[in-house]
Amino acid sequence: MTVYVMVSGPFTGGWVWEETASRLRAAGSEAYPVTLPGIGGPRSAGGPAVDLETHIEHLVRLIDGIRTPRLVLVGHGYGLHPVVGAADRRPERVARIVSLDTGLPEDGEAAARSVPDPEARARLANGDGDGDGHGGGGDGARTDGAGPGGPGPGADHGWLAPPEPGAWSRWGSTEGVPAEALGRLDRLAAPQPVRTLTQPLRLTGAAAGLPTTGVLCTANGSSVDLVQMLVDSGPPRFRALADDRIRFVDLATGHWPMLSAPGELAEVLRRAAAGEGRRVTASGGTHERPTHLLPFLLDVPEVPRERRGRIDLHLPCGPGAPAGGAPRRPDAERPRPAVVFVHGGPVAPDQRPTPRDTPFLLGYARYAASLGAIGVTLDHRLHGLADFALAAEDLAEAVALVRADPRVDADRIALWFFSAGGLLAADWLAAPPPWLRCLAASYPALAPLPGWGAVESRFRPADVVGTAGGPAIVLTRAGREHPAFAATVEEFLAAAGRNGAEVETVDVPHGRHSFELLDPTEESRACVERAMRSVLGHLRD
Repeated sequence: MTVYVMVSGPFTGGWVWEETASRLRAAGSEAYPVTLPGIGGPRSAGGPAVDLETHIEHLVRLIDGIRTPRLVLVGHGYGLHPVVGAADRRPERVARIVSLDTGLPEDGEAAARSVPDPEARARLANGDGDGDGHGGGGDGARTDGAGPGGPGPGADHGWLAPPEPGAWSRWGSTEGVPAEALGRLDRLAAPQPVRTLTQPLRLTGAAAGLPTTGVLCTANGSSVDLVQMLVDSGPPRFRALADDRIRFVDLATGHWPMLSAPGELAEVLRRAAAGEGRRVTASGGTHERPTHLLPFLLDVPEVPRERRGRIDLHLPCGPGAPAGGAPRRPDAERPRPAVVFVHGGPVAPDQRPTPRDTPFLLGYARYAASLGAIGVTLDHRLHGLADFALAAEDLAEAVALVRADPRVDADRIALWFFSAGGLLAADWLAAPPPWLRCLAASYPALAPLPGWGAVESRFRPADVVGTAGGPAIVLTRAGREHPAFAATVEEFLAAAGRNGAEVETVDVPHGRHSFELLDPTEESRACVERAMRSVLGHLRD
């Protein structure tokens, strides 16, 4: 008989699993939906002193009290942190870990790092909790003001309030969740002790070899195909997902399958417990170094660089400057056009080096500077799918700063977007300023990918291209692009054709996403050179 221990994400308890647990029991299994201590505001035991370690110890005691020798531990959202922590302490009792629409945490990683809501993540980073007075009633219902036992949970910033009604999509797609279930989620959601999210997970490595199944909710933007793409082109932590002990299963629903598809989830959990699922594999072209640290495909000279807040300016050098040896001076003869390079993402907020210090953006900016333009790189705050508005603010601020620099010709600016950063092009296509002479995009997403419900509707370049005139467009396509990205490019080109927008396409037939790093071939080099010269040509027209 299979025994499941199920732990949900923040603000919720065992009640979210009721229907799935019922299906599992009807099929002959045992199911233990867990309500962790401290969830519920000031009336709950332990209060804000409850932390991640409290929850791990609670799960360990539960595991110790179950007689069945081997258990399947299921973690959803934050719930995967205590699940992995408990498995690390009792690995001999765990038959399999199931990560439900959540990435496996590593040693030293706090759950706050992967909180999808940017406002909540910022408050956690600032050591803040709930300051609006939302508390939890005896049944988990939300109340305002102070509870009967003392001041409200915002008094000492020890709590994080659950989302307001209608805002749950900021924590994950609610696709498929019936209105009645969403209403229950609103009523029963309770404040989360902040320290459960901010305390780092400490692991000994004892559970590192346990079988694991990742259940990927495709309507929330995950899929086995996307995992394969990360394994092929991502950092080592993603390539580790090709381990033989790991399997993946797609589930066609949003981030809350226990509410949107409880029966389907029960069946997927049964399959996971049986070891079923798809394994991803590492291709022969996998690199030892993370992709973002691979060298740029062109040998470009270093140029003077100035850092101003989020941006770096890479400055062209004057005529006759030496190729090496003595330092080269920026050419201050006249204002120069500028190309602002906009990285994709989401990028983890603690990734080092940050995008503007990676060989990729350094290479592009230096290349632009070597040809006489000012290359601009920036670090924007696209850390999660709900962060595009923040990233758009950062980009607008960066462009304004660039145009105000006396060395920049403020009437000759180009924006060059990469990968998912392409969604940020929507604002500039919807209301193009006259000084924006060219908009370039390389292997971009030009509409949100399937399941990216957390992305605001304004970030759809395919909806606005050609609707307001606008700049010249240079689009670089990778011939071996991921189908989800390629579909958005085709949608964009079709819309451009209908609206009379001219798009120059630069095709890299044998190139992959991030071909400049993954496929440093003559074909790739020629395409980068062609795209750059086209962009700079529009700036000189």
